Amino acid sequence: MEPHDRDAILRAHVLELLDAGAAHLDFESAIAGLEPALRGIRAEGLPHSPWELLEHLRICQRDILDFCRSADHARLRWPDDYWPGRAAPPDDLAWDRSASAFRADAQAMRGLVADPQTDLLRPLPWGTGQSIAREAMLLADHNAYHLGQLVSLRRLLGSWDDA
Repeated sequence: MEPHDRDAILRAHVLELLDAGAAHLDFESAIAGLEPALRGIRAEGLPHSPWELLEHLRICQRDILDFCRSADHARLRWPDDYWPGRAAPPDDLAWDRSASAFRADAQAMRGLVADPQTDLLRPLPWGTGQSIAREAMLLADHNAYHLGQLVSLRRLLGSWDDA
């Protein structure tokens, strides 16, 4: 197999993972049909509301994308900077803006991975061995984890149809 073929195959696999292919739920399915009144509700025994999960997904995805793009990305403090300060969105527009930003950053990460000029395996000079492929897989894994939490939360809130 030629190196170009290997690169194309790796790129396709990482893109499939980012697109929630194979075993992962996609973002749109996870948030579709969630009633606005439930966005700030925490189910008993679970630590986060749908709003907190959405914002955490958005913030983390942006952090990973910014890290991939530049050594000058703003460093966030764990956990304070990675979670919203309240359980409920301040208004319906905040939810919509967060979801739109998530979509835009997801597309930007896809674009970075899809670009044949991106060396997926070259360590980022400002990192400690991380590569674009590693960060993209980390992002896909992180998103899958929290989207699964969102589905479980929606089930407990009576807002998920398994059909």
